[in-house]
Amino acid sequence: MNDTGSSSPSSSSGSSDAQHSRTSGGGTQGASTLRSDRARRTAVLGAMFLMATSSIGPGFITQTSVFTVQLGAAFAFAILVSILVDIAIQLNVWRVLGVSGMRANELGNTVLPGLGWVLAAFVFIGGMIFNIGNIGGTGLGLNAMVGLDPRIGGAISAAIAVLVFLSKRAGLALDRIVVLLGALMILLMIYVAVVSQPPIGEALKNTVMPEQVDFLVITTLIGGTVGGYITFAGGHRLIDSGITSPGNVRVITEASVLGIIVTGVMRVLLFLAILGVVAGGVTLAGDNIAADAFQAAAGDIGLRVFGVVLWAAGLTSVIGASYTSITFITRQTASRRLRGGLTVAFIVVCTVLFLTLNQAPQTLLIFAGAVNGLILPIGFALVLWVAWTRRDLLQGYRYPKWLAIIGTITWLLTIYLGWNSLAGIAALWS
Repeated sequence: MNDTGSSSPSSSSGSSDAQHSRTSGGGTQGASTLRSDRARRTAVLGAMFLMATSSIGPGFITQTSVFTVQLGAAFAFAILVSILVDIAIQLNVWRVLGVSGMRANELGNTVLPGLGWVLAAFVFIGGMIFNIGNIGGTGLGLNAMVGLDPRIGGAISAAIAVLVFLSKRAGLALDRIVVLLGALMILLMIYVAVVSQPPIGEALKNTVMPEQVDFLVITTLIGGTVGGYITFAGGHRLIDSGITSPGNVRVITEASVLGIIVTGVMRVLLFLAILGVVAGGVTLAGDNIAADAFQAAAGDIGLRVFGVVLWAAGLTSVIGASYTSITFITRQTASRRLRGGLTVAFIVVCTVLFLTLNQAPQTLLIFAGAVNGLILPIGFALVLWVAWTRRDLLQGYRYPKWLAIIGTITWLLTIYLGWNSLAGIAALWS
């Protein structure tokens, strides 16, 4: 995907001074620099939203809805803690990958031959199984939006994702569509959150003084936001866009934090929308709590809005899972055509499985969730090892000790998540 639509010649260290010099040299060079800066901003936004929208899938919506009904306003504390932990993880992952200029699988094989391919296998298997569920989510979204049969809706949505990767400027198309759909989801969620009239004061109070704390809910949120392929989606996109090296640390850091903030904003808005409905006395206990909450908040329009949000969440997750899974099984030197073809094939296979099975079998979903739980502690351990001991792989960059320490403390939590996932694998054979 390192195409002309998304790469930036200004990505190397010290390029700002060079660009300034070129700009002063003439109008043509100035226009070229302007286009380069615009492409760079688009790539950064694309990486940020790719990570954010990849985590905001159908499972994210269901998860947030159920926990809001379960905990009420106290869920605000869980959201705050999960966002802080997510920032600690993504700050380290994006910085190490971005400064080194190597994807996680390439970095793994450099540190320990074969480790990168182990990570690649985990990401690929988990990504494919969850993609079946993501395609199913797009179908359910179109069903709620316009009444279309979910199977047909899923196939149409998969075709849209395929068109993104078949584009001659696939990188630019990917960046733009995830930004557009991410912004659309946020705007629609703001509407529903306002209409439902949530008790904001109570939510703010519980953010710092919760009436109830559920650590399992917190760990589940963390796993759903930075688990599996999501951890590396944005970092890999920045690398493919050419935004690497120590000279781009500031850009890499800002993008990683803003990506988590976008995810957090979406989570907060969805939480407030459903909290308003629950606080209003509506009982939500059906199979589709989020849809019921949207309808209770804004009537038939609310149900249509839910359809758009679910469809956009599903489509961006299909794009994110497909793109990131393929980056794990290809090298950066692979041609754009090869990577695009493999990504399209990945989506097509997932769509055929969805149409054949009509859903991802429960056993496979448990297995994929367990695998995702293992990816984070293994991948994050690799990142921290490089941060602490392999300055040579960071192009001489002196890694901040405080950031590595925060990352190490957070890694211990990922071990707990991984242990839970092992229990999930064991349950498959019992």
